[in-house]
Amino acid sequence: MPKIVYLDSHTLNPGDLSWEPLNAVGDCVFYDRTTENEVLGRAADAEIVLTNKVAFNASTIRALPRLRYIGVTATGYNIIDVAAARERNVVVTNVPAYGTQSVAQMTFALLLELTQHVGLHAQSVREGRWSASPDFCYWDRPLVELAGLTIGIVGLGQIGREVARLADAFRMKIITASRQKPADLPPTVRFVTLDELFRTSDVVSLHCPLTPETKNMVNATRLSTMKPTAFLINTSRGGLVVEQDLADALNAGRIGGAALDVLSIEPPPSSNPLPAAPNCYVTPHIAWATRAARVRLLNIMVENIRAFLAGTPVNRVG
Repeated sequence: MPKIVYLDSHTLNPGDLSWEPLNAVGDCVFYDRTTENEVLGRAADAEIVLTNKVAFNASTIRALPRLRYIGVTATGYNIIDVAAARERNVVVTNVPAYGTQSVAQMTFALLLELTQHVGLHAQSVREGRWSASPDFCYWDRPLVELAGLTIGIVGLGQIGREVARLADAFRMKIITASRQKPADLPPTVRFVTLDELFRTSDVVSLHCPLTPETKNMVNATRLSTMKPTAFLINTSRGGLVVEQDLADALNAGRIGGAALDVLSIEPPPSSNPLPAAPNCYVTPHIAWATRAARVRLLNIMVENIRAFLAGTPVNRVG
């Protein structure tokens, strides 16, 4: 059986999943976390290496002569020097589409927190405010109904399309700036320019990859065109947003609020301005992490390895 080393297994499985499917395809060694300096020692005799966030640059790939396969246990694979892997005839695979429903669900969890402030009001009840209230109800922030609002979806991959379907169920108006026109969209979706999307949306939700074209796409200029009541949601990639520009807009009240599950550096430095910005919710990159999504990820990862060992790689990148 091939030697399989998983360099950062804790995130996928902190203890609530079974490694049995993976153990069935190889001689596995699991490390919860691996630093850059530990990679070569731990992967030295591995034919198959699995990684979520541990990077493999050209020098690392060249220094591992037994390496035949790198399995990225995520959809994004920018942590791998794919060209260097190709030179060494090392197969690189990723795991696409495992978290579509979970990320779309998180998008609306964040939006509903911005519009209903469930956590804020539940905490106030916990602190005794309702018991002491002279009225049968109260609210500390404006409560916003989604029906009739316009959501602008940037990116129409599988997650963006699922967000569109959920938005349609909430009876929102849907616009998108995507170049794609998939057939499985609600019929009410309207295609607009990106500038029009930012200008006219009540909610802007980001679902596009991080590329040179999309990096820093949400900046002071675009934020200045948004409605003062509009919300920004980012469950995609932190680098899409200029974080100081967004914090400045929130601090000045130029937009209604923001909710982000991703930041440009993770974990963020204490100097990141967004966690302290008003009406801004930041969660620790958990949209993908439901148990159902992680089970799918594990199963696809195992099937990727099986296909590679059979000589017919699937989900190969680069």
